[in-house]
Amino acid sequence: MQCGGSKNATLPVLASALAVSGPVELQNVPRLQDVDTMLELLVSLGMRATPTAPHSWTLHPPTHATLHADYRLVSQMRAGICVLGPLLTRFGNAVVALPGGCRIGHRPVDLHLRGLAALGAEIEIREGYIHARAASGLRGAEVNLLGSAGPTVTGTCNLLVACALARGSSVLHGAAREPEVQELAGFLSSAGAQISGVGTSTIEISGVDALQSVCHRLPADRIEAATLAIAALITGGQVTIQDAPVEHMQSVLDLLSDCGGQFSRTENGLHIRAADRLNSSSILTEPYPGIPTDLQAQLMALMCLAEGTSRVTETIFPERFHHVPELIRLGAQIQRHGNTAIVEGVSSLSGAPLLATDLRASAALVLAGLAACGTTEVHRISHLDRGYQQFDLKLRSLGARIARTAESAAGI
Repeated sequence: MQCGGSKNATLPVLASALAVSGPVELQNVPRLQDVDTMLELLVSLGMRATPTAPHSWTLHPPTHATLHADYRLVSQMRAGICVLGPLLTRFGNAVVALPGGCRIGHRPVDLHLRGLAALGAEIEIREGYIHARAASGLRGAEVNLLGSAGPTVTGTCNLLVACALARGSSVLHGAAREPEVQELAGFLSSAGAQISGVGTSTIEISGVDALQSVCHRLPADRIEAATLAIAALITGGQVTIQDAPVEHMQSVLDLLSDCGGQFSRTENGLHIRAADRLNSSSILTEPYPGIPTDLQAQLMALMCLAEGTSRVTETIFPERFHHVPELIRLGAQIQRHGNTAIVEGVSSLSGAPLLATDLRASAALVLAGLAACGTTEVHRISHLDRGYQQFDLKLRSLGARIARTAESAAGI
């Protein structure tokens, strides 16, 4: 099974193309709803986007940029906020709607705004929009991006691009270490940015006058790869994932190995085989290199069928538990205590109609449905299409009995 391009890497790289003076060619771009929305947002801001192959796009810089990122588009995805830094640093002005995305809890942008203000931006929030201005340009500064739940990934991305064209040197303390941040830094460096310390919590940037045309290939999606691995374990099956970014999945693979998964590296990816039984575990979401919050729901679905008692603690988005009542409808035994869910493993789940509430919860409910006895219907699967390209077709090619219907596409 081929792993698709990384959604979480693609979106900030697409947004950062606004700061590049020449054409940008991106390869291995996943065909996802969020990517379509980001491309529509960039076009609305004056860029020209041309598909050059099934998974490649060429982006042409705006000649007369529209500096207003509309609520209709930004509200559909959290990553919409990532256009703020590029617009401000290149054009000196930006009006960007406060972001939306999945209902997984409160996600403020105060660290983004505080960081841009430290670079010299004047910022005001009016009527749901961020109004940012830097008439004389941004200047280098030291910025702390560490929040109460850890480093901000999108905040690090915004500041990384802003600092790339700011006058002088900048230091980002408490920077996110996620592979997607590293990918953005690699893209910017290929365009001429001067960045060091990537992959650590302290990133240093020396501003340059302009970023130049670049061709860049995006990496495979570590969340999709891990979701497919969980699918193999929850169904007692096996799968080979081509291009799985194993180097960025170690914490997840260690956890799944403890739960009974058997892994082996292949020439181009990873092979996963389920053991005879699933073992319970304690799961704690953390910033990279810990367990990603984007896998919490899928891992909880797996723990529903593991022997013994599991604890799933969410430290990034403490309210990210909308999938719990839906898993209970399948027969799971889960009790929530604050930001921790106690899961008592059961011998089997029973099919039921379910309602998806967000992107990763959608994937978790599909996985649980694959393992449940009888028929499971997952409604409002539009969430799923935001982050998984043709997920149902991929699962069907692996032997899953799954079909997309008009009713589930429309929701209830």
